[in-house]
Amino acid sequence: MTDDEADGSLATTFGRVRVFPIKSLDGVDVDAATLAPGGGLAPDREFALLDADGDYVNGKNERRIHRVSAEFDLEARTVSLDAPHDADAPRPAAFDLDDPDDREGIASWVGEFLGYDVRLVGERAGGYPDDTELAGPTVISRGTLREVASWFDGVSVDSMRRRLRANVELAGEEAFAEDRLVADPGERVRFRVGDADLLGVNPCQRCAVPSRDPDTGEEYEGFRTRFIARREETMPDWSGGGRFDHAFRLMVNTVVPDTSVGESLGVGDEVRIVGTESE
Repeated sequence: MTDDEADGSLATTFGRVRVFPIKSLDGVDVDAATLAPGGGLAPDREFALLDADGDYVNGKNERRIHRVSAEFDLEARTVSLDAPHDADAPRPAAFDLDDPDDREGIASWVGEFLGYDVRLVGERAGGYPDDTELAGPTVISRGTLREVASWFDGVSVDSMRRRLRANVELAGEEAFAEDRLVADPGERVRFRVGDADLLGVNPCQRCAVPSRDPDTGEEYEGFRTRFIARREETMPDWSGGGRFDHAFRLMVNTVVPDTSVGESLGVGDEVRIVGTESE
């Protein structure tokens, strides 16, 4: 890392903060969110849907979950469920996230739509992140979303945003700026957001979810092949290195130091790189 990077001259701000209260369902934008004890942003992934075997009902395992539309009111602690692309889906319904009976109702609604039993869980401290070791907010830049969306005909920036499901979005238009938050294996990049420190670790390994339409689950033919080819062609000098064992990686996974738990991250907060440190 150069001296300019270490002294924070790559300053930017958070342009968007998004949480996903029920894992695998739609997200909701917030002005600010608090770093929870598990490292995530409360109430990100506060709840999760499980099948009878205890496996997540998520986009990796169940393509049809993309067809469920969820609209959250975080102040009222409610969620409204619908499946507008399926004529035989259950009727739209609203549920109270804090009411045990309504939580069962959420599971029943989703189970009826999918055709098998589903249960909603919400007992784990820190929620249900995809990566329990790197459970901090995931980071991408607005410029990255714009660049990657341009690789695929008919895919908008907002569609790419919903496919990649990042928690925070850097406001700048520089594509792949978030890769500056990744160092070599054995090292982490410490960066400061407002009064909180975060540690950038890995570029996120992607699964099948980004290749699917976020409303219908329809697969974009050849998505992975085209993504890898364009990622390799456009990778900046500050990307690559030992953390990129393959090119199907995008977005940065983070860790939250204990000293930052309880701090708030919000839209407009300045982001400054502090430097690298050993894991």
